[in-house]
Amino acid sequence: MKHRKKVIVAMSGGVDSSVTAALLQEQGYDVAGLNMRLWKEEENSAPETGNGKGAPDHAADVRRVAEALDIPLTVLDLRDEFYRRIVEPFCQTYFAGQTPNPCILCNQTLKFGLLLEKARELGGDFLATGHYARILQEGDRYVLAKGKNLHKDQSYFLFTLTQQQLGQVLFPLGEMDKARVREHAARFQLPVAQKAESQDICFIPDGDYVSFLERRGLPDHPEGEIVHLNGQVLGRHQGTFRYTIGQRRGLGIAWPEPLYVLKIDAPASRVIVGERIHLAVSELTLQGTIWNIPVPPEPLRARCRIRYRHREAKALITPGPDGQARVLFEEPQQGVTPGQAAVFFDDDRILGGGWIL
Repeated sequence: MKHRKKVIVAMSGGVDSSVTAALLQEQGYDVAGLNMRLWKEEENSAPETGNGKGAPDHAADVRRVAEALDIPLTVLDLRDEFYRRIVEPFCQTYFAGQTPNPCILCNQTLKFGLLLEKARELGGDFLATGHYARILQEGDRYVLAKGKNLHKDQSYFLFTLTQQQLGQVLFPLGEMDKARVREHAARFQLPVAQKAESQDICFIPDGDYVSFLERRGLPDHPEGEIVHLNGQVLGRHQGTFRYTIGQRRGLGIAWPEPLYVLKIDAPASRVIVGERIHLAVSELTLQGTIWNIPVPPEPLRARCRIRYRHREAKALITPGPDGQARVLFEEPQQGVTPGQAAVFFDDDRILGGGWIL
């Protein structure tokens, strides 16, 4: 009797992961669900101290979908790991004057790290998720590519995936758009077919990251100066973590022209501002660069995206020592933000990426 491939589906209780499980089951795979418990519903702080309102716990929806599909479900309690590996670095990065991207880090360390390990322990041949991205095989290599629907494409968040991981992962929604996924959800009569989509950071559902950081304790001497690029002190602030590069609103400064945050100097507790023209940056340096192709021996021309919704810009990428890389843009780009990821593309294929210094 032919062995059916077993797929462990990372199920969050949302429409995408639920349709992923249903489609794979329909295709004849032996499907099981795996749910990560990351955040207590009643808390929005450290797992052991919870106070305040937290992100919704979708565990009930996960169970309902698993029951509807008649598949086994395993719940993995990763709350402590999530807090230590994702939430604490998120806070530390903000307090250090940078703007983090926790979703990429979560994909790298939890979803395709600990979760993939657990999937193998459960006998899975593959781990499947509801990401809108594609995995292509070209020769003996796997290639991570954009989802067919560019509006929903999530490949940017997945640039850290290694060859080994790509060979063990399935993205069944990569060829679809959201409307098609909703149609499948209705066809399968899934209990979450009409569930609203979440756009915020999962542990800050209201999007108020400042209040979230305040509840985690502020660094010493959080107040400081707001300084114009020319050195003139224009005002004071109540903590550098309240600001991000490119921010215009909420500065509370009277000036002949609109001012934007250009730089955040957390050690000196200074926020440097200036006119819009000064936001343009011609080059940047990356650390922790990961290549999805053999590391180029020479500078490489590609398109570079410096944040999720950024329109990719032509650039010359020069690999450096110790995981560094230099990105030189053909045209200056606005909003280059330390702590965010810059990802390199060749058409719809990801070449690599790293973290902006």
